[in-house]
Amino acid sequence: MKNIIIFLSIIFTLVSCSKNDDQKERNPYLTDPVVNLNLNLNLPEYNGLRFPGNYVITSQGIKGIVVYCVSETQYFAYDLTDPNHVPSNCSRMEVDGPIATCPCPDDDNKYNIVNFGRHTTEPDTQYPMQSYRAVRNGNTINVSN
Repeated sequence: MKNIIIFLSIIFTLVSCSKNDDQKERNPYLTDPVVNLNLNLNLPEYNGLRFPGNYVITSQGIKGIVVYCVSETQYFAYDLTDPNHVPSNCSRMEVDGPIATCPCPDDDNKYNIVNFGRHTTEPDTQYPMQSYRAVRNGNTINVSN
């Protein structure tokens, strides 16, 4: 009887496990370009990233990448393509402070960079901005995926 209970427990455990428990739903509109940037804060074009609230835009990624300084040790990096439609001529977002806005005439998509790239009006139903890892090491910020 003890062997039957152990066997049923093992079967129940195996059946209840899922491979997708920790995975986010994949965005069907975006690809995963290879990104590996090293931004030297000693250079004038990246010096602003030493101060909170400043950002720089690079040309890598799908439509460019914005790197935003939250604090001396915390940086966010997101792709500038609107994650809620297929990349097009107008889908490169414009950044004004912590808000990225899609200029396409058919939508009013806005995303908050410091709120993990979430949509400002529909955070639970829209895809967030595609993020990249941004880590400061000395005077260099490494952005990668």
